[in-house]
Amino acid sequence: MRIKKGDLVQVIAGKDSAAKKQGRVLLVLPKENKVIVEGINKIKKHMKPNKDNPQGGIVEYEAPIHASNVQIVDPVTKKPVRVGYKFVENKKGQLVKVRYTVGRNASGTILDNIN
Repeated sequence: MRIKKGDLVQVIAGKDSAAKKQGRVLLVLPKENKVIVEGINKIKKHMKPNKDNPQGGIVEYEAPIHASNVQIVDPVTKKPVRVGYKFVENKKGQLVKVRYTVGRNASGTILDNIN
């Protein structure tokens, strides 16, 4: 997957796309090809009282959203961009595969640490 935990993403399809909402990725589910984004795709669930939640009531939380419906935001231009891969030498002289921004609004910034 091109999206990792901690990335800033923007919703490009679905109910939150009209407001161009952005948020940090909290969890990546690669087998289902879904991500959970902070503040995006919030749903309400009615919970019965139980040992963990003795009060019960309505609980609101973020539901997973398909990875194709979000796009990574460039850290420089603050606009949604595509992601490419390239090999870069790190401090030890080893080649490391890293993600970088690609596209019209992209600055070419490397998204991963090269340590």
